[in-house]
Order: sequence, then C-alpha cells, then structure tokens
Amino acid sequence: MFSKDIGIDLGTANLLIHVKGKGIVLNEPSVVAIDKNTNRVLAVGEEARNMVGRTPGNIVAIRPLKDGVIADFDVTEAMLKHFINKLNLKGFMSKPRILICCPTNITSVEQKAIREAAEKSGGKRIFLEEEPKVAAIGAGMDIFQPSGNMVVDIGGGTTDVAVLSMGDIVTSQSIKMAGDQFDADILNYVKKEYKLLIGERTAEAIKLNIATVFQDSRDEEMEIRGRDMVSGLPRTISIRSAEVERALRESVAIIVQAAKNVLEKTPPELSADIIDRGVILTGGGALLHGIDQLLAEELKVPVFVAENPMDCVAIGTGVMLENIDKIPSSKLG
Repeated sequence: MFSKDIGIDLGTANLLIHVKGKGIVLNEPSVVAIDKNTNRVLAVGEEARNMVGRTPGNIVAIRPLKDGVIADFDVTEAMLKHFINKLNLKGFMSKPRILICCPTNITSVEQKAIREAAEKSGGKRIFLEEEPKVAAIGAGMDIFQPSGNMVVDIGGGTTDVAVLSMGDIVTSQSIKMAGDQFDADILNYVKKEYKLLIGERTAEAIKLNIATVFQDSRDEEMEIRGRDMVSGLPRTISIRSAEVERALRESVAIIVQAAKNVLEKTPPELSADIIDRGVILTGGGALLHGIDQLLAEELKVPVFVAENPMDCVAIGTGVMLENIDKIPSSKLG
C-alpha cells in the first residue's frame, strides 16, 4: 500500500491540505489552543479558533504562523502533526511526500524551519515552492509559456506580487501587509473613533460583511458590540462601509504600491502581455470588496479575481503533485 502525496498551503490564517487524487480534503484555521500550565494541545483548527478571546487565563489560543513564516516552531509542528494524522494517510510502510508553499522572500533559516516541521510531522520528502507561482497555477494560468502572467496573492499574513513566465518568477515582491492587518486597522479605527474595544473576530466580521476599499462602491451598515473604554460596560454601535474604506485606505495603498513596483521592474515584452491578459487576484484578500476595481484603476490594466481565490494555492499544489517527479532536484528536501 502506497502513501499519498500531499500539498499543504501553510497559511497564516488558514491551513489547506490537498491529497493527490482526492482534491482539497482539509481547510481549517491555523490556530492551536494550548494549556499554559501543562503545555498540552487542547484543540486545533476551527475548534481552537472558536476559543480566541474567550478562554480562561491558563488556556491560550495561538496562531503559530506570523507573516507567512513560523513564529512558534513547536506549536506549528503539533498543528501539522494533528492535521496529517487526522487524514490517516500513512501507507503500510511509507510516509507521504509533502509539497509546502511559502512566501517569496523568506530566509533560508525560515525555509529550514518549515522543512523540519514537515519532516517531524511525518513527511518523507519535503518540497518547497513559492506561493505566488503555485497560486497562479491554481488559478488556471498557463505560466509555462514564454509570456507574462501577473498574480497578486493576498493572504492572511503576507501579500505576494509576482510576474511569471516560462514556469518561473521573473520579478516579485512580498510584503507583510494582508488580511490580518486589515482586521487590525478596523479594530483600531473603532477604538479611536468610538472609544469601543472589539475583538479580532468582530473586526473580521466587519471586513467580510460591509468593508470596501473602493470609494463609494458600497453603502452598508452593521451593528457591532464591544466594551466601552470609558464606562467599561458593553455597548452597541453601527458602522458603515465608507468608514471601513477610510480605515483600510493606508494599508491597501501599500499593496497597490507593491504591485506598481513589480510592474516597474518587469521587462517591456512581458508588460505588454500583462496588458492583454490582465492581473489575477488570489488569496482570501481577493474577496475584499472593491480591491479589483481599485487595482485596475491604479495599475491601468485589467484585474480579475480568480474563481476560488482562497483555494488557489491548494489547487496549485495538486497540479504540481501530479508533476512532482519533474520538479528540479534543487527544490527537493
């Protein structure tokens, strides 16, 4: 009995696992709940996420990945182990081969940490691949032709912008500005404007339900609850889309600037291709209302949101697993 090859999108916000021949079999938040007194893992994934901001002092809900890289090695290893065991993939006498995606600008030390965590969680051979490349493949772009393809992958911890041609990255930039920062911006805006403290989950709900980043393109309202900073008592307020647009403006401008920087460094022939083909948005941040309109207006090229932006990297790992034996040996662990 042979083991399966598995592809992992090791995201700051969510972890997705693709099993060769089966498709995406797991999509859970990258959160681990731990008992501080005993260091025991109490819950992983969705169950742990439900505990964020709602636990007694001795239980902490940790997100072991920060800005697309491992911030807490032991907890990441425990999380990977938990998810891989949950899939029950180990063959009779073999371990799965694992393909993991990472941001473009991570250091060799960070790469080593990802590799070691995967090995300790039961992988036989570990392949590392750059996230925007895998996202582009997952979005259905043919990056193996001698023509320019541009992808903007907005995740939880990092945004990766890359121009690809002939199956590799021509120019790229990775910035630590993405979904988590948007949540923090909303949280800080409410704190400053309304003197109201809200939790991460409320900030995320605002982002998903009423946020926009393109002026005057959405006008919705949402009631939110939190703790009044003056009286210390619970209070309810209403917040509108236009306010959220103001709160997110600065952060989104940094992403737009990164996309411009990459375009400026792109060879002219490939730039011409991008005008024809447009830019593809992937990652959870691609679902942010108005981001495609804003980028199209700023970059002066067509911008499209991929079909399943949150699943693109995991789908891409699936395509790469089909061709895993053709991956150059320099990529092997």
